[in-house]
Amino acid sequence: MNLLELSCTPQHGESPLADHTVKQLLSTLPGWQIVGIELNKTFHFANYHETMAFVNALAWIAHQEDHHPDLSVHYNRAVVNFSTHDAGGLTLNDFICAAKTEALLKRP
Repeated sequence: MNLLELSCTPQHGESPLADHTVKQLLSTLPGWQIVGIELNKTFHFANYHETMAFVNALAWIAHQEDHHPDLSVHYNRAVVNFSTHDAGGLTLNDFICAAKTEALLKRP
């Protein structure tokens, strides 16, 4: 399954993913971890300008997917947390958005 080719879908009334599915999907996202019921990663940058450029690009993805992370923005880093509040845990939407977030920093 290529997460970058998928789009988020409404999760009203859906259940969170099973643990084995979470582990399988997590293995495709280097550096991401599960913290409580959130998918988490800290991204490091050289300065505030680079951090804000990343955050703004991520905001555009979140808007397009209608799935929004919790963010903690600092001078040279941004902490990104995805969780599907409607499901009370992690859904495929979280992994789709994490993959798209990761792709922002891929260089050819």
